[in-house]
Amino acid sequence: MTRYVLTVPYTFERNGQTETRFRRVGAIFENARRETGEVFLSVKLDFPVAVTEFVGFPPRPEDDPASDEVTQS
Repeated sequence: MTRYVLTVPYTFERNGQTETRFRRVGAIFENARRETGEVFLSVKLDFPVAVTEFVGFPPRPEDDPASDEVTQS
């Protein structure tokens, strides 16, 4: 399982120079579904907002504008 640190950049002045630091706000985990092996990402935040986790999936072929496939509903 791959894990990434989720950060937000912030800038500040020190000794007349502008510096940028990165503050940790959470983590992103790469997971795979047990049944299909499909990879998805989970975002876990260190602080509460309306939700504390987001899950991202790669686009399905019918959602991908670069795909030439046409699907019917």
